[in-house]
Amino acid sequence: MEFNGTLKDLGEVDSAPLAERVLGLDASVWQQNQYRQNAYSVHEHTESLVMVFCSGWPELTVTRESAWEPLRDLAVPLMHAILDAHYPAEGTIIRAMAAKLKPGGVITPHRDTHESFVHSHRIHVPLSTNAGVRFMINGRPHRLQTGRAYEVNNQRNHSVMNSGREDRVTFIFDYLPRAGAGQEPTPEPGIATPAA
Repeated sequence: MEFNGTLKDLGEVDSAPLAERVLGLDASVWQQNQYRQNAYSVHEHTESLVMVFCSGWPELTVTRESAWEPLRDLAVPLMHAILDAHYPAEGTIIRAMAAKLKPGGVITPHRDTHESFVHSHRIHVPLSTNAGVRFMINGRPHRLQTGRAYEVNNQRNHSVMNSGREDRVTFIFDYLPRAGAGQEPTPEPGIATPAA
């Protein structure tokens, strides 16, 4: 979503339990969903644990993916805590995932152009990082810290480079305010009811 500036610091969050869970998962779990890597060349150096994903616009189909069960008990309360503190109620989480950028990996400069990105808030919660990670938005470097949450202006050019020796892992979710797509409140607040 477009906003004034490039990055909003949403403050401290208790992301340590989710970080421990995500970083402790077997490497094979990261290979279960390769859609983003195959569909978007900018993500070819990444791996993802996809919990929730969407397709379509303005009618959205939101599905629970392979990482829903392993992460839901820790990720859902974390997302709700961030949303309750900073965003209006009754919206819908339309994407949620942990994304890994391996040492030497690059996410090339891009904007998130699908209409669902234009109308939703993109929130990053760093789970692991290192001094060699360079996150650029609109040509400006930003250092995202673990234990904090941020909203990224995904309508500005952004890129990431990991020149460090450790993985950079970030939990990312997209929150669509209710007015953004005229969605009705969902049975599980803040999480869309997935298609079968």
